[in-house]
Amino acid sequence: MSAEGAEPGPGSGSGPGPGPLCPEHGQALSWFCGSERRPVCAACAGLGGRCRGHRIRRAEERAEELRNKIVDQCERLQLQSAAITKYVADVLPGKNQRAVSMASAARELVIQRLSLVRSLCESEEQRLLEQVHGEEERAHQSILTQRVHWAEALQKLDTIRTGLVGMLTHLDDLQLIQKEQEIFERTEEAEGILDPQESEMLNFNEKCTRSPLLTQLWATAVLGSLSEDIRIDERTVSPFLQLSDDRKTLTFSTKKSKACADGPERFDHWPNALAATSFQNGLHAWMVNVQNSCAYKVGVASGHLPRKGSGSDCRLGHNAFSWVFSRYDQEFRFSHNGQHEPLGLLRGPAQLGVVLDLQVQELLFYEPASGTVLCAHHVSFPGPLFPVFAVADQTISIVR
Repeated sequence: MSAEGAEPGPGSGSGPGPGPLCPEHGQALSWFCGSERRPVCAACAGLGGRCRGHRIRRAEERAEELRNKIVDQCERLQLQSAAITKYVADVLPGKNQRAVSMASAARELVIQRLSLVRSLCESEEQRLLEQVHGEEERAHQSILTQRVHWAEALQKLDTIRTGLVGMLTHLDDLQLIQKEQEIFERTEEAEGILDPQESEMLNFNEKCTRSPLLTQLWATAVLGSLSEDIRIDERTVSPFLQLSDDRKTLTFSTKKSKACADGPERFDHWPNALAATSFQNGLHAWMVNVQNSCAYKVGVASGHLPRKGSGSDCRLGHNAFSWVFSRYDQEFRFSHNGQHEPLGLLRGPAQLGVVLDLQVQELLFYEPASGTVLCAHHVSFPGPLFPVFAVADQTISIVR
């Protein structure tokens, strides 16, 4: 038995007043068993009792200890209540006032910044519209000048022809021979009037609408509002790639999977995959998480892209069927048909936004984190086009 208290003897510690009795021995519960955490009688705590060897102490000692704990707890609760009362009375009003003040300042900041953006957009709109109008006027004036020029040329040719026909009709042989010099001069004059040639001066130059600011704001808006739910067509996935259950994540593997059944749609050599969705017209956008990979390609491809073999006709960016942004270590470039345009980025984007505008035939790659247009490509695309992906290191994922 523990030495915490004196050893109870028979009938000892019965206490001054009546109370609950031990159900086994009928004695007062004047002792406390620390091992069983309950009050016991002297017989239970004695040498032959059930609590022999347990930590035993007098019940009044345990009760006094609990009273002291209650007093300490009440003091702590009183201090806690005082602290809460002070917090509610002194701190929260100040917090509320600060929140109101900061919200007001935040509103002013939003209004101020959007007002500046709006003003900048309006200025850019005015500048671009004036540029479009100026280009329209230039093309219109060039066409008018050409009309006048060719009207004069037609009149001159008609005059020369009429004169030559008159000579042919009214002159005899001798007179015709005498007019040889005049015939030569008129023929030479007619030959000096060249046939109309195609000229870019007569065409409206669509480049007049290109603006880095407009492109950046437009790409931000498109990716923020039109980003589509793109999923990968598992039938096209290379055996060197693993496709997640949600068909949004591609993971590169150095070992060729034997679980993939070969089919006409599947890429059998290059680590490529096509999306299940194709686009033939309209405006489309999607986002790809590329931060975990140092070797990948993202872009679009025609459905005519070959799937079999190790040749360049199946390698993204090395044929006429694919247009891709690619990364290999710290080398970034835009590739199409074997032509590779270095992009000179200092760091790899964590996410890559892709915008495809088939109305104006434009493909744009965008970094959302910095709001930077990485590259834009204008070409007459053959439709339909599929989002296309390649991974040769770690993992890339399509995100909304």
